Amino acid sequence: MSKPRPLSPHLQIYKPQLTSILSICHRATGVVLAAGTGLVCLWLIALAFGEDSFALATMIIQHPLGQFVLFGYTVVLFYHAANGVRHLTWDMGLGLEIPHVYATGRIVLATTVILTGIFWFLV
Repeated sequence: MSKPRPLSPHLQIYKPQLTSILSICHRATGVVLAAGTGLVCLWLIALAFGEDSFALATMIIQHPLGQFVLFGYTVVLFYHAANGVRHLTWDMGLGLEIPHVYATGRIVLATTVILTGIFWFLV
């Protein structure tokens, strides 16, 4: 190697795009959903163990930190579901053009906010 070859551009050079941010968030929300589903299982186990265990679980859920965790779980759940539908349409070969990709990304974000708001308004 007598010629020095250029290095690959570093991530700090690239400007984050909506598509890359949504992709990273989709993967991260999958991890968060797995952990959150474990908490839902613990809640169901507390229900199965009787009134005292369920009362403790209810007290934890009603704490402001518990409410914050539940709110985050619903945001992640609605985002992951909406983005999953987006990925399913791509699997069918629909909406693969760049303008459609950005439009559906914005729709996913709006859907997440709207569904989360409706859910917490009803709860």
